[in-house]
Amino acid sequence: MGVRQVLRLLRQKKVRDALAGLALLMATAGLVAAPEEAIAGAKDGLTLCFNVIVPSLFPFFVLSSLVVDLGLAAYLGRAMEGLMRPLFRVSGSCATAVALGFVGGYPVGARTALQLYQQGLCTKTEAERLLAFCNNSGPAFILGVVGAGIFGDSRVGLLLYLTHALASLIVGLLFRFYGGRRDRRARGTRPKPIQTVTLPAAFTGAVSRSLQSTLNICAFVVFFAVILRLLSAYGVLTAVARLLSLAGFQAEWAKRLVAGLLELSSGVASLQGGTGFAGRVSMAAFMLGWAGLSVHCQVLSFLVDSGLSARVYLAGKLCHGLIAAGLTYALTRVFPLSAPVADYLVEQTESIAAMDFSTALAASTLTALAGWLILAGLCSSLFRKKCGKTSRNRV
Repeated sequence: MGVRQVLRLLRQKKVRDALAGLALLMATAGLVAAPEEAIAGAKDGLTLCFNVIVPSLFPFFVLSSLVVDLGLAAYLGRAMEGLMRPLFRVSGSCATAVALGFVGGYPVGARTALQLYQQGLCTKTEAERLLAFCNNSGPAFILGVVGAGIFGDSRVGLLLYLTHALASLIVGLLFRFYGGRRDRRARGTRPKPIQTVTLPAAFTGAVSRSLQSTLNICAFVVFFAVILRLLSAYGVLTAVARLLSLAGFQAEWAKRLVAGLLELSSGVASLQGGTGFAGRVSMAAFMLGWAGLSVHCQVLSFLVDSGLSARVYLAGKLCHGLIAAGLTYALTRVFPLSAPVADYLVEQTESIAAMDFSTALAASTLTALAGWLILAGLCSSLFRKKCGKTSRNRV
């Protein structure tokens, strides 16, 4: 049976439903046959959520909601219009999603982009362009966990973060050409007036929505932790890696790639140790840009019923991973970083990763609060300047 015939079969709804039902039956049988592995995976996922996901994402979710609901993104957008429009062909308000995406990590940028679209601060085409490059890894994960923790070298973390950020901006420049026809249709539309809500209403709504979004993400994290445990226990990852090895991949690299395609942290952890330093760093760059199926499911849960194209988002993440890997490989050839730094850096990273929930939540909350105050001060300054110019013009 050829490839075209297989694709024709997959287009039929009955075949897709039958395959989905078969997959559910196999998953149920796997859970029943290996309950200990499933429980261990769920515990690992819950531990990750409690120690990392909730304290790192929840404050930034609240921050992004407050920035949009209080009108700070709209005021900042008017000041950033002259930069964002020529470069990425998006409204100036989209600068908020780009900034929060780099600072807060996945999926803060994607959630902020969706909020901007729902508030009417950007068009559908602009939101889809934004989704292609605003959902990025945070500096703490790349510099601390990947750079110092996995590779034992802060210079590797810095290199990965620079190539990650540069690749994201390149993807934004590439996707500025997406949806040109729809841009022409929307040229005649007038920008909507800035709409804000009161601070108590914005705060209560931000906290409740952020908690729901955080719980949704934790659900995906736990689910994929269980799936990865079961796939590893039944040798599925090894079998897929062998199939990739038939296409020219070495078995070890194929297994790492499969893990990274599914879940970022597991894929990056598999790169610790071994030979081929440039290859390991380049693959880490690809995994960080691609982000993994777990992160994609988190983002797609936000996009349900939004009308935004998931294909544009996935295409952007694939381009991000490939471009970041190419840039990293080229730079490691020019600037070799094979010598590790002192062991005390690794010890410091382990102590940071071992922080308890209250300490991590306090640090993340203070960072989010500081970012919110900076944005509020900047928007207030821009608003006063604009009011001053308006009054002078009237006189």
